[in-house]
Amino acid sequence: MKEESRKQLLFVEAIKTDIINSIERNAPIIGNRNPMVGAGPNDHSWVYPEDYFWTDSFWTGQLWFAYMITGKTEYKNMARMRNAHLNKILDTPLWLNHDLGFEFSLSAVADYKLTGCQEARKLGLRAAEALRSRYNWHGKYILAWTAGSGNKAHAESVQGKIIIDCMENLSLLMWAYHETNNESFKEAAIGHAETSMKYIIRDDYSTYHTYDFDPATNAPIGGKTHQGYADESCWSRGQAWAIHGYAQLALITGEQKFAEVSEKCTEYMLSKITEDFVPVWDYLLPKNEIQYKDTSAGAVTSAGLFILSELFKSYGDQDKSDYYRELGMKMLIALRDNYDLTDDINAQGLLSDSASSVPHAKLRDQENLANAMLPYGDYYYFEAVLRALGHKDLFW
Repeated sequence: MKEESRKQLLFVEAIKTDIINSIERNAPIIGNRNPMVGAGPNDHSWVYPEDYFWTDSFWTGQLWFAYMITGKTEYKNMARMRNAHLNKILDTPLWLNHDLGFEFSLSAVADYKLTGCQEARKLGLRAAEALRSRYNWHGKYILAWTAGSGNKAHAESVQGKIIIDCMENLSLLMWAYHETNNESFKEAAIGHAETSMKYIIRDDYSTYHTYDFDPATNAPIGGKTHQGYADESCWSRGQAWAIHGYAQLALITGEQKFAEVSEKCTEYMLSKITEDFVPVWDYLLPKNEIQYKDTSAGAVTSAGLFILSELFKSYGDQDKSDYYRELGMKMLIALRDNYDLTDDINAQGLLSDSASSVPHAKLRDQENLANAMLPYGDYYYFEAVLRALGHKDLFW
């Protein structure tokens, strides 16, 4: 092994050890709650949802990672404490949306993959069926959000809407396909990915956050970027979902066209990233705006780059494999050196400076939505570390 590679592996092993120590330290504090967002830039404690939020399984995913690495039963038991809540999600229609992949791949599917638990398998398949039921077979897309009865404007706005985040949820459908050999799971996943390629991915391989279709005819209407700076800007976490999501789908399906999309989205990111190699919250953010970082976008991107490295190694292109591995490592090192919280005994999460939604922060005067910890940033940070160390069979 080259000396530089050996040093990098030792560096990443140190991150892994610190993450495990942080999880062990904070598990009794978090209990059976599900972190939603950090309390603020200088308060590294968690805020929790009253009942439910789409982020409910990112801490659970970290517990399953900890169990996978250490074999300690307490991590498995703490993760399974969420099973009653997972069942409640599936039994509550207004809680069902396209984020079922985030919620169940990192919980029930993780459990089944690591332990063979048949109850976890049943739970994962129930979630996959619920996600498949959101697929519009004519329009070939998965409806993102559910229209409730209390907000007419919201109900009208979500009809026919897809969002880039859903690329991360398709793995649940592909897992269900491989478990059951039911082609409909695969058809829904591939159909949605191809529709997103056509409409959410722009010609320059930047991304919209959302795209709307006419709910009556499924004719395309146009893209919007609700969590980015402007509709035609490029929200960095959305770009990260595309990089990771398409790479992951290529890994699962073997279809290189998805790897090519991920690669081209990566090249767009590289053309816009700042010199410190940690994303700002929007890649087209004007210089006169506050340059909030989004370390969660960096963590997702880093994990995706390691997947690209694995893909190109399987294609026999070692040069590209090395190239994407070095990029993933560079971003991971930047996160560790500048935003890692694991040595702070009062920090309940792993990374500072994540941007949940800067537009909503301005609207609600909540700075923690623009600059705080995020459980998904933490989960993907841990995932990037494990991918850097050679772990391949993860929960997606």
